[in-house]
Amino acid sequence: MIRVKRLNGKEFVVNSELIQFVEETPDTVITLTTGQKIVVAESIDEIIEKVVRYKAMVTNYKIRDEEKEV
Repeated sequence: MIRVKRLNGKEFVVNSELIQFVEETPDTVITLTTGQKIVVAESIDEIIEKVVRYKAMVTNYKIRDEEKEV
């Protein structure tokens, strides 16, 4: 999940696994695999960075969890 803001500043979270694509029109619009479109305040580069950080965090958590099982 990534935390983003609507244009009015209100924060919410998006399941990054459901992001199909992101475009600037000029506002940033996230289109989900469900077809839902969400307009957010962040730029495309900020969305990419949030998704990359989230996936890295999940990967690191999984590695630490697997090490505990040994």
